[in-house]
Amino acid sequence: MHIGNYLGAVKQWVASQNPDAYYCVVDLHALTLEIEPATLREQTLDCVATLLAAGIDPEVATLFVQSRVPVHAQMSWLLECVATYGELGRMTQFKEKSSRQKGYRVGLLTYPVLMAGDILLYDAEQVPVGDDQRQHLELTRELAERFNNRYGPTFTVPVGYVPHAAARVMDLQEPSRKMSKSISSPLGSIYLFDDPDEISKKVMKAVTDTDGEVRFDPKKKPGLSNLLEIFSSFDGVTPQEVATRYERYGDLKKDLAELVIESLAPIKARYLELRADPAQLEQVIAHGTKKATATAEPVYQRAAAAMGLI
Repeated sequence: MHIGNYLGAVKQWVASQNPDAYYCVVDLHALTLEIEPATLREQTLDCVATLLAAGIDPEVATLFVQSRVPVHAQMSWLLECVATYGELGRMTQFKEKSSRQKGYRVGLLTYPVLMAGDILLYDAEQVPVGDDQRQHLELTRELAERFNNRYGPTFTVPVGYVPHAAARVMDLQEPSRKMSKSISSPLGSIYLFDDPDEISKKVMKAVTDTDGEVRFDPKKKPGLSNLLEIFSSFDGVTPQEVATRYERYGDLKKDLAELVIESLAPIKARYLELRADPAQLEQVIAHGTKKATATAEPVYQRAAAAMGLI
């Protein structure tokens, strides 16, 4: 994960976790792209360990791996029989990703339906969603309402909420696009477990502008405003307030690098402890599987019965 994932999603999940919260490691979604089986297994465990290290408590919320709860795939099929080809083809992420691939997988087109099932299986009322996922949440709402109208009241129709800052952390080198694991420039993304020297280098080389005035202005100063939003999200104050502290870009960057390094250090330390104990990770996954299945299975059966399956 990079800091865009952490600030835009995970940090918010940790703050809002409660006994009714469900956090899912979406390993089935990863199959939409080319990935080695061994890599997928390792990255799934990495993700579980990272979420735990960031502060998700499996005794409070439910943390689970998607593929270990089979009704996710089953629900996806029910919803695919409610969705239309046209609305899936209009998904912005599908259009962007399919344009970069030859012979893209059908799952790339249909995975927003699987995502809808991920949400609807838990009678979710609120979904913490990044700016780039709003369209997928709207599809989820549309499918839930269509299903309810056609087959009777079955699903809770969820709403989304976006954190006040850093919902969309941008690439440090190309601030016109979001920070990304798949298409980022080498210096564009800060990963949670980068070495301190790497973090400092990436922040200090971040693109800004030439007028030298420190102010928050996403349209006219996207690079600098991105740094201010990152600072804001780690420090807990507004980007505008951060801007008032500085007169020079270099001083801002130096302090931001130190803040990021200091903030990520305990997460990295805890992550390394967890990855060194695979038995503990499996115990957490098994516990989450049991809790998630107990909630999701009745919802799937409710939907299946509504559609006429016996």
